[in-house]
Amino acid sequence: MGTSKSAPPGPPWTNAIDVHHHVIPEFYVDEIRRLGFASTLPGVDAPEWKMETSLAMMDRQGIRAAVVNIWPGVPPVDAAVGARLARRVNEFLAELVAAHPGRIGAFAVLPLPHVDAALEELAYSMDVLGLDGVGLVTNYGGVYVGDPSLDAFHAEAARRRTPLFVHPTAPPGNPPTFGLPVSLCEFPFETVRLTAQLLYNRTLERHPGLRVILSHGGGGVAYYAARLACGPLIRADLAERLPADPIGYLRRLYGDTAMIGDPHAFTSVRSFAGASRILVGSDFPFMPESFSAQGARFITEHGGFTQDELARIELGNAAELFPRFADHQQEGR
Repeated sequence: MGTSKSAPPGPPWTNAIDVHHHVIPEFYVDEIRRLGFASTLPGVDAPEWKMETSLAMMDRQGIRAAVVNIWPGVPPVDAAVGARLARRVNEFLAELVAAHPGRIGAFAVLPLPHVDAALEELAYSMDVLGLDGVGLVTNYGGVYVGDPSLDAFHAEAARRRTPLFVHPTAPPGNPPTFGLPVSLCEFPFETVRLTAQLLYNRTLERHPGLRVILSHGGGGVAYYAARLACGPLIRADLAERLPADPIGYLRRLYGDTAMIGDPHAFTSVRSFAGASRILVGSDFPFMPESFSAQGARFITEHGGFTQDELARIELGNAAELFPRFADHQQEGR
């Protein structure tokens, strides 16, 4: 009698839009190094990337399309140099989108913290190149995205209702790392730092049109949310800086599924965020395809979602944020 073998598992998703998917063109790596930044990728190994590799991974994982980003974007350089690099990157991204209709969207990079240059590039990227949103890092040379000096950018992004995808980067200074990569511990807390700043600067309250996607399920935000709301209990003057419903504002933020597909992290995110604020994220190619597939299967099989909720996570939420993919909404689960 022959020995039967179980079939390999199918794709973890069925019709997903991946909003956390990196592209790493060689010209970008070369230019960053030419500008004097020895490490383009703080705290992580630099993987090889080709568009064909991304598309093959998407096919295997049941990902219909990806909104790609170039991380860590424009380094802290002067406005003119940053603007030139941002323009070259964004035109490259527009070419990728045009070459792969229906499969690829893209987040523009901006020369922050230079607000005037960033506003000019925002307009060009959205109105001329037709990109889908903006990819940000948590801080630009120590200026965090929620800083009041960037308020004109917040106002314009809110007016346009431009999706902002925020990925952590290395914090300023020299935090103790104990010989470990800075990304291992600091990246999740970088997102918490930024979220605290957005909350206590009342950025989310003053600009209700902001649509912010926090990578890695919001980092540690789900765990820290109630603690962040305790500021006035710790120091009374913080009451003047905190919105009336801090948890409500934090629950308006989106998070992706990258690196949270396990029973510990996802339990926290699931208890905090509704299905309408969760998006698919693979973190490819910085995280191996096998890792993201395993996490996706945990979420789809053990997340406690209905089929309608899974359809929102895979496609519906992204279709609302990114009109490019709205015509595929009926082809989901």
